[in-house]
Amino acid sequence: MTTIIENSKPSLYERQPEISTRFPVHQVREDFPILSSEVRGRKLVYLDNAATTQKPQSVIQAVTRYYKGENANIHRGVHYLSEQATQKYENARRKVGAFIGATVNCEVIFTRGTTESINLVAQSYGRAFVREGDEIIISALEHHSNIVPWQMLCQEKGAILRIIPLLENGELDLGVFDKLLSSKTKVVAVTQLSNVLGTLVPVRQICKKARDAGAVSLVDGAQSTPHLSVDMQQIGADFFAFSGHKLYGPTGIGVLYGRAELLERMPPYQGGGDMIRSVSFEHTEYADLPGKFEAGTPNIAGAIGLGAAIDYLQSLGMERIAAYEAELDGYTRSRLQEVEGLQIQGNPEEHRGAVSFTLDGVHPHDIGQLLDQEGIAIRAGHHCAQPLMKCLGVPATARLSAGLYNTREEIDMLASSLQGLRTLFHP
Repeated sequence: MTTIIENSKPSLYERQPEISTRFPVHQVREDFPILSSEVRGRKLVYLDNAATTQKPQSVIQAVTRYYKGENANIHRGVHYLSEQATQKYENARRKVGAFIGATVNCEVIFTRGTTESINLVAQSYGRAFVREGDEIIISALEHHSNIVPWQMLCQEKGAILRIIPLLENGELDLGVFDKLLSSKTKVVAVTQLSNVLGTLVPVRQICKKARDAGAVSLVDGAQSTPHLSVDMQQIGADFFAFSGHKLYGPTGIGVLYGRAELLERMPPYQGGGDMIRSVSFEHTEYADLPGKFEAGTPNIAGAIGLGAAIDYLQSLGMERIAAYEAELDGYTRSRLQEVEGLQIQGNPEEHRGAVSFTLDGVHPHDIGQLLDQEGIAIRAGHHCAQPLMKCLGVPATARLSAGLYNTREEIDMLASSLQGLRTLFHP
């Protein structure tokens, strides 16, 4: 499935050259303290944003401010600090809800990240409603976090896992998806944006077909949420999962969006404090949404930091971010094509974010380590997508993934370094 792109479409930048001047990328870079760092005596070029993003000063300050002057446990506390912390935590929930277009705030559940969000759905909704012989559909593009929880559920319940295969260009074969859908289908779980190929998946179409077939849909939005405006009413997903740390927020905080009527029907995922209304030795009455799914002390600082990250992104404008990154993505792919012996994996019609590639005669881990000597951070390996690597026919790839603070100059540095590696291994 390896594709060498020879004649790509004109980039968005070529069609609308004014976009770069409208997006103040160099000013944006000043908001991220780590970008002024040096690595091995070289200026840091951070191109590993699909793994995690760097944090703007406003997020760092929000978390620091909480620990310095607002630190307390939330809910039930009657003292000033607890009331302040509770207000900040619930304000963060409201910000998330508005950011993703939730109908009501109780549809926003805070978790540890995308992985826990998907596991919550698999272990709560799946255990309650999936039966022996039922089918769950995922795709060949999925991260392990959207594979393993469903495998575990299928093994426990005697259900069957079905896979949407890929076309040669790295897009999903929706014709096969249509054939897989049946009255046995109970869950359809797909990524919106591949963390390996950058394939943008038509999730709105998939979610509608799933609902028409009587199945619920889950969208893994870990990769898409930092790059695109996401609206739950437009997408039509029953569940949507994403992580704060890939959205320029802190680690250890994530979100599960779920339609309220589904969440109401689901049993709790974990038991403990804060998810109960009353407890006796004979019976427990659970709290209303969203508390029913937030057992124990949550990541309060993480939620506050995520709220600050959303404030930051909205100050820039998600549409402007998306337009700038689309231009940069086109430029990146164009520059990589100029490197002799470099092969871009897949060539989806709609793409964003991650670009995976191989370089003839150079192992991906060698590429990553040698680029690190130049101060350039990328990722090498299977990217938590071993089944996809098998589909591609490669054991591993090198992967770059740009964010809103990356520039053409950094892409030029990467391309130049890759050409140097090619010359080093093939003098």
